Amino acid sequence: MITLDPTDHRILAALQRDCAQPLEELGQKVGLSRNACWRRVKTMEEAGVLRARVALVDADKLGLSLQVFILVRTSSHSADWSKRFTTAVRSIPEIQGAYRMTGDLDYLIRARVAHMGDYDQLYQRLTAKIELSDVSASFVMEEIKETTALPV
Repeated sequence: MITLDPTDHRILAALQRDCAQPLEELGQKVGLSRNACWRRVKTMEEAGVLRARVALVDADKLGLSLQVFILVRTSSHSADWSKRFTTAVRSIPEIQGAYRMTGDLDYLIRARVAHMGDYDQLYQRLTAKIELSDVSASFVMEEIKETTALPV
């Protein structure tokens, strides 16, 4: 476990806004030299605090305007079933997130597709790969807030 100080938090906040900014610019924003800033970034990468540097792509501009939350219930909770479910979910590129839940719902899946026909194909592929007791879906009508930034 790594201990982060306020400067580390400022670095993380700045990188979450723009990870492509030059180290000189990042250092100026957080009050460090380029080399001192680089060392801190490198330490956070090695500790796994910074997992990746990625580009955020606009789904609508790619024609993936339909976001769906898929609610899954299963009657099987064995380790083998869970492993097969994980493999199935990870093999479908439209699925952006999958979460094991508490309460009445077993799993929640978040996916992006172009239209309802694409969702039906996703559904058919998922249910062909793994048996599910109950599947329902809710489609996003309006995205009010979506962020990848963590509150640091």
